Amino acid sequence: MNKSKLITILADQREQIISHRLKDLVTRREEGQVEIGSPLAQIVIGVRRSGKSTLCEKVIRSTGKAFAYVNFDDDRLRSITTADLDDILDALYQLNGEFTHLFLDEVQNIEGWPLFVNRLLRQGLHLIVTGSNSKLLSSELMTHLTGRHAKIELYPFSFAEYATAAGVDLHSLSTRAIALRKRALTEYLMTGGLPELRNIANKRGYTEGLLHSIIHNDIARRFRVRHAEVMRQMAVYLMDNFCHEVVATMLGATFGMSDHTVENYYSYLKEAFLLIGVKRFSFKSRERLRGEKAYVVDLAFVTHREGVVSTENLGWRLENTICIELLRRIRPTYGDLFYYKERQYEVDFIVVHAGRVTQVIQVSYDISAPKTRAREVRALVRAAETLHCESLTLITAEEEGEEIVGTHTIAIVPAWKWLIGNDDYVIRQSSVKS
Repeated sequence: MNKSKLITILADQREQIISHRLKDLVTRREEGQVEIGSPLAQIVIGVRRSGKSTLCEKVIRSTGKAFAYVNFDDDRLRSITTADLDDILDALYQLNGEFTHLFLDEVQNIEGWPLFVNRLLRQGLHLIVTGSNSKLLSSELMTHLTGRHAKIELYPFSFAEYATAAGVDLHSLSTRAIALRKRALTEYLMTGGLPELRNIANKRGYTEGLLHSIIHNDIARRFRVRHAEVMRQMAVYLMDNFCHEVVATMLGATFGMSDHTVENYYSYLKEAFLLIGVKRFSFKSRERLRGEKAYVVDLAFVTHREGVVSTENLGWRLENTICIELLRRIRPTYGDLFYYKERQYEVDFIVVHAGRVTQVIQVSYDISAPKTRAREVRALVRAAETLHCESLTLITAEEEGEEIVGTHTIAIVPAWKWLIGNDDYVIRQSSVKS
């Protein structure tokens, strides 16, 4: 590419990124995970449009460090290859002068990028990198950047971040403030947390376009999928049936594919962060491989999409929301998330740290019916006895309190409160006695 043209493109990109007012950018939980002065490359990964670029921009600009920026998701850089990376570096120095930090946005679009990153790290540059494909990053990082990177996972806005962006007060204990939080949660359960979507009128058009980009750019092109439309149909089916177990044989019969192809397509959808898989818990490693539930990374893909017939299942929506929030909280501390299922009962979420079950969580939107309440409580108690864990939580839409069964205490927490609470909220609540 012509050097002067390249400098113009990079100048346009820098002008755009520094035009944003930092005070207008929502603070994200994951900002604290980015170590700006680390000798390790800071790799921020997540689904498209989850706010990766904005988070990195906020972190790096807040420090006042001299930095350079390049966005590889720019259509004007589509022809860039590994051989052009030195030209980009030269253009960045011409444009910015000396810099200590380099921000590489959507770097997975360039083949061979890890070798380039590795060389820059050896030269003493501090790197922040974003990407939208987990397998691409994980496999190439393990090969070329072993021990020289830190990975930060970013999901779309949490409920607390969504409410903050909407100007909802998360601290006042007034009746009005609490009612407005509940209203915001109902909206969040329907619209999801994609940061840009809140201010877009044509939400369906935006979400459909994003889904197309994920299927065709992040998956089909990368993995050379010949039947991208069939894969899209399978993705839509799984998003319509979120919070349910994935059965390869059933999907294969539905879409006329082998179990092997179904499993490949499902893995691609997870690798692009469109779907999240939660495995069935067992103390036996072989049994943990047999069952998996699929959750959608953001509920916008359930609501604002072509062909949606029923969108009102708030129970599933709340379960999906709790799933993603748990991942936000436990992944930085190397926790793992499972569901638990026996013949006569099932528990939505089991949190494991260092091989030990640390939390057992059940989600039920409405437990006003005595049979429903008894069923959910019974499942938690049985799981506590089997898994030897006494941090038991039942998350609901409205109810708050405790349920004591023998020696077991279950914290009953309204979803809006749990979602804006601290990471240890559930543990602290479960130890409180009435």
